[in-house]
Amino acid sequence: MGSHVVCKQAQKPHAVCVPYPAQGHINPMLKVAKLLHARGFHVTFVNTIYNHNRLLRSRGPNALDGLPSFRFESIPDGLPETDADATQDITSLCESTMKHCLTPFQDLLQRLNAGDNNVPPVSCIVSDGIMTFTLDAAEKLGVPDVLFWTTSVCSVMAFLHFYLFAEKGLCPFKDESCLTKEYLDNTVIDWIPSMKNLRLKDIPTFIRTTNPDDTMLNFAIRETERAKRASAIIFNTFDALEHDVIRSMQSILPPVYSIGPLHLLTNREIEESGDLGRMGSNLWKEETECLSWLDAKALNSVVYVNFGSITVMTSEQLVEFAWGLAGSGKEFLWVIRPDLVAGEEAVVPAEFLKETENRRMLSNWCPQEKVLSHPAVGGFLTHNGWNSTLESLSCGVPMVSWPFFADQQTNCKFCCDEWEVGKEIGGDVKREEIETVIRELMDGESGKKMRAKAEEWRRLAEEATESKRGSSVVNFETVVNKFLLGQRSED
Repeated sequence: MGSHVVCKQAQKPHAVCVPYPAQGHINPMLKVAKLLHARGFHVTFVNTIYNHNRLLRSRGPNALDGLPSFRFESIPDGLPETDADATQDITSLCESTMKHCLTPFQDLLQRLNAGDNNVPPVSCIVSDGIMTFTLDAAEKLGVPDVLFWTTSVCSVMAFLHFYLFAEKGLCPFKDESCLTKEYLDNTVIDWIPSMKNLRLKDIPTFIRTTNPDDTMLNFAIRETERAKRASAIIFNTFDALEHDVIRSMQSILPPVYSIGPLHLLTNREIEESGDLGRMGSNLWKEETECLSWLDAKALNSVVYVNFGSITVMTSEQLVEFAWGLAGSGKEFLWVIRPDLVAGEEAVVPAEFLKETENRRMLSNWCPQEKVLSHPAVGGFLTHNGWNSTLESLSCGVPMVSWPFFADQQTNCKFCCDEWEVGKEIGGDVKREEIETVIRELMDGESGKKMRAKAEEWRRLAEEATESKRGSSVVNFETVVNKFLLGQRSED
């Protein structure tokens, strides 16, 4: 018996985690990696060289030293080198990772397997749903590859049916007239299983092209098709939230598991002050002063405004948002990334700063989970990226939605219509509309209903992640034991 235990000990499982190289994908993947490490895995976390360097700049030169069994590695993304401190162009990045990452990734795996005795051989890969080149490497190595889609299940369900848009002649769009608000609002899409009352405007934006060779359109079709080769697929969501869509996806893809909200799972299992807990993934420096500012505010009195890590707007839109917030009369915490305005520095009007002096806090980047769970925050003006949406739901905070691109339109539709926690504002951004919607959210009747609904989702999110029997806890154990450890015989 003794020798058997020793042998087991020597063969620590080794998971290689590969996020897509953008902030909203790196954060949830790091949480998965930490949860695996807490379960005894040796973890290698693979960033691109560009993001590896950004992390060192934002978090300090030792931020990526890792722990003895949690190491950071990097591979080139194939794009020209630059020191910019912004999310790279998504289209170029998708094209480049697809074409150029497989070889350096295989070289890295080879290096890890030929490494010193402290590094066990790679036994599984967990990679982003749009980094499917890893499937080729996993097949060659003979190890399982679990794909992690960091978007909502409802948006991936839409991506999975992009090929049908082409077959039905809806895509590529015939001409520019199809890009009008009328056409997008009035074209009904009623053939995606389990997704009701959809219009073209609710479908991820990569469909909006007149070019049959459009990179993002073809990338989406290719990556979702390749996903069928994965060992299993995991989502940062919970069963109660997307139950019907998860059910109908099961018949299209390998087994699909909801394992979220991941921040609740990691907060429950991983001590924030410990070595693993302190390991962070923010590519911008976090400013924590906003938390003490919030401490002095009344319950549900502050509007939190953050459009995520990729959204860019015009300086006109920025000004409209500013005056809409000013006009609402509410206190607000607004995160304005240095690269928020396309092609120039984000500058708000001096008169706006003067007028809102005593009821606002502006920040470049903040610890969002802590902000959303702060009792003072009563509403969230958001782009509806999936991390933001899920964090808001699981903190019981209702939303004003201004979706920008990709899956955000689909998330917005579900927030407003299916989950009843959001209100959408028009794409053209008018200060009067922003002012009205914020007042309604914070003080109005529909705001009260949305807050009660958000509170209900918060309770269900906690249920999924709290007890040993929570659906996400059970699903995560299943994925680890059945697919990553391959204990099929012991099931």
